[in-house]
Amino acid sequence: MKKWVERKLKSLYNLLTSSPHSLMRFFSFRREFKKKEFRVVIFGSARIKKNDKMYKQVFELAKQIGEMGAEVVTGGGPGLMEAAAGGHEKGTPKNNHHTIGLNIRLPFEQKPNKHLDLMKEFKHFSDRLNTFTKLSNVIVVAPGGIGTILEIFFSWQLMQVHHINKMPIICIGEMWEEFFKWMRKWPLRKKLIEERDLEYVVVAKNIKQAMRIIKKAHKAFKEDGAEACVNWKKY
Repeated sequence: MKKWVERKLKSLYNLLTSSPHSLMRFFSFRREFKKKEFRVVIFGSARIKKNDKMYKQVFELAKQIGEMGAEVVTGGGPGLMEAAAGGHEKGTPKNNHHTIGLNIRLPFEQKPNKHLDLMKEFKHFSDRLNTFTKLSNVIVVAPGGIGTILEIFFSWQLMQVHHINKMPIICIGEMWEEFFKWMRKWPLRKKLIEERDLEYVVVAKNIKQAMRIIKKAHKAFKEDGAEACVNWKKY
């Protein structure tokens, strides 16, 4: 019981120190599922620092997403997650659209970054992955390690087996160009996957190209309304 109370107090402390807006919105998180908002999920490494080129690119991409009038969902922690949250915060100065963080409880502790408007903490990766899926209309995958690779494969397979709606998965960064060369050389050549499985994912050469795809999906969302990428209903 004591450990449970300590964990809850620590979560509340992290929440209070992460954003001045978070406390109220933490308690209304479930309402977010039913809102007709266009959301871009951004996955990426917690280890990439502010002086890195990719950090700056993710910041700029999220800023443009905010200016477009869409919400951003990240893992809520440091590195590229912080870049995305900070960029989105700058792109939406009036705070009309949320920056959402789905934080994970880890042994070495992942502290939520200070740019979040809305946060939920998870004990299990599986629950967190499901929530990412429910909230997403577009997925952007920046460079990352095992966690990021897990996130892209989880989303990718759910689309492959039609458990969720089709939506763009956009990869940015050199890492993914080499990764998909490997996918073609081994799984595809060995007939472990089909050519059509690769159609779910696109590697963008730069954030301009990524934004072009995101804007196209956003336009479809506005035209189709609730029928566009409503994964919280399907999955």
